[in-house]
Amino acid sequence: MISKKEGLNMNRTKLTELQSYLQANSISAAYLSNPTTIAYLSGFESDPHERILGLFISATTDPFLFTPALDAEPAKNSSWQYDVIGYLDNENPYEKIKKELLHRYPSLDSIGLEKGSLSLDRYEILTDLFPNVSFSANLTPVIETMQLKKTADEITTLLEAGHWADVAFEIGFSAVKAGVSEQEIVAEIEYQLKRRGVSQMSFDTLVLAGTNAANPHGTPGANQVKENELVLFDLGVVWKGYCSDATRTVSFGEPTSLQQEVYNVVLNAQLAAQKAVKSGVTAEYLDRVAREVISEAGYGEYFTHRLGHGLGMSVHEYPSLVAGNDLIIEEGMCFSLEPGIYIPGKVGVRIEDCVHVTSDGCEPFTKTSKKLLTLH
Repeated sequence: MISKKEGLNMNRTKLTELQSYLQANSISAAYLSNPTTIAYLSGFESDPHERILGLFISATTDPFLFTPALDAEPAKNSSWQYDVIGYLDNENPYEKIKKELLHRYPSLDSIGLEKGSLSLDRYEILTDLFPNVSFSANLTPVIETMQLKKTADEITTLLEAGHWADVAFEIGFSAVKAGVSEQEIVAEIEYQLKRRGVSQMSFDTLVLAGTNAANPHGTPGANQVKENELVLFDLGVVWKGYCSDATRTVSFGEPTSLQQEVYNVVLNAQLAAQKAVKSGVTAEYLDRVAREVISEAGYGEYFTHRLGHGLGMSVHEYPSLVAGNDLIIEEGMCFSLEPGIYIPGKVGVRIEDCVHVTSDGCEPFTKTSKKLLTLH
């Protein structure tokens, strides 16, 4: 568990790292607008919806949080140790931001932005407010790189989030019965987790039965579980601000020969990729390891997505484990390994663990068995 004191020290370290970047690149200030980034750097978590939430940082003066008035007190009572500026719904937030920035940074000539998350209309408002300020610096890749390697405390929290994903699988498997709909199983998983104190899923829980599982990102609906078909579970939770993400495919009744064959190929691909993880290999190498197993078995055309993605405070972070990404894997990185085969109208199988890179390989955050489970 990350204590308030440990979280404060971690936030300060990250802030200092970003301040050093601003100074080295002669950027007057940073305006961070992604709520996940703000939580990562400040320790304050909020979903502002349509309102404005911002974190402003410079290399030479203290940072400040800009929040809706309704979030101001919670921000002050969080681990954030610097100023919090609130605005009322009847106020123009950008005029207030302009006044605050010009007061704090009188020589303001450049502002770095998270261009990967700032909407075009908000960007245009900023450029109109500050016609003589450069907004060319894109901080999105800088933040992504900062988040790439997790601390020991972050990994501990991710392991706890993984434990709750394992609990979710156990609940979900127990709910599988003939005639039960995908939606009903999802509802049971999320209800039981809330009863145990897990208030948020990291994404919409997927339970896909039969041929529905052949749609990698299908939507659970009224489709009912039937005998002798596979059921795919893709789920995760948010725990202390960090996400889990895992996939298991189980059989309700005895699997057909095709189902068993496809499952074994996917399992071999997932295990091969997991075994290949170590410092010094590339992201694209791991994708290739899994893809070659599936291609050599004759199912290459049915593996239609990348092998994996980063994981942390967001369920999808940098890096992408995909062909063409020559990023070198290092200890402390966290990402998913999730090969799949999806044959339309016939069968869909995906097996996924998220892992963290260790000194001699990797450790998965989820421990649920990957042997094909047959439910009755």
